[in-house]
Amino acid sequence: MHFLFIHWNPSPEIFTIPGIDWPVRWYGLMWALAFIASHFFMNRIYKTEGRTEKELDVLTLYIIVGTILGARLGHCLFYDPGYYLSHPIDILKVYEGGLASHGGAIGILTAMWLYCRKTKESWLWLFDKIVVVVPLASMLIRFGNLMNSEIIGIKTNVPWAFIFESVDNVPRHPAQLYEAIFCLFLFVLMYWLWKNKRNLFGPGFMFGLMCVLFFTERFLDEFVKENQEAFENNMIFNMGQLLSIPFVLIGLYMMWRAGKKKSEV
Repeated sequence: MHFLFIHWNPSPEIFTIPGIDWPVRWYGLMWALAFIASHFFMNRIYKTEGRTEKELDVLTLYIIVGTILGARLGHCLFYDPGYYLSHPIDILKVYEGGLASHGGAIGILTAMWLYCRKTKESWLWLFDKIVVVVPLASMLIRFGNLMNSEIIGIKTNVPWAFIFESVDNVPRHPAQLYEAIFCLFLFVLMYWLWKNKRNLFGPGFMFGLMCVLFFTERFLDEFVKENQEAFENNMIFNMGQLLSIPFVLIGLYMMWRAGKKKSEV
């Protein structure tokens, strides 16, 4: 069934801006679309919940800064701390690649906490709303990874395997695509729950549910991914899995807490 394998070798660059020799890359475009799409749906949520567009604009700025800083520092400190601590200036070279989703999650949570502290917004209310759009943004970013032929899967002979020609000629699991498809379904679920069932849940339930579902899938998806760094090869669970476990536990606690609070009302 070799003929069914998908030969994958797209250019990571869409086009180059004339005159300044500046390439527009799929990965950068997907990050931009992630912020735009998230803002679009959060605007709907804010209007429905009686918040202003100005409040959302301030939150968006916090989220953009927190996501990029968190994702970059997460990659540098989780996967290659020795190198980046000895070459700190290279941490700033985001254009060379290297962003970690777990670091991005920590950055988002930190940015939201700072936003709530400044604006006196309820952090549980905000967390329950932001998690509606997080899977949508994650789906777009994983598509960017696919276009870059990075975060590739392990070798396999399944009929839908991808041969990432810029890496090797071996059929592999399209792990980026698995995660992107899951994130699309998760976004649809979270948006539907917010739109139709939000009054049934206690504060923090939506946040907890998203953490459990998103990071459980991330934990499982790591089994079909190649390790990102050599030091992970001798680990029972790789770094991505170890970083997923606390988020799942936090999510379970938040769901339990929300259920307890709801029953007390």
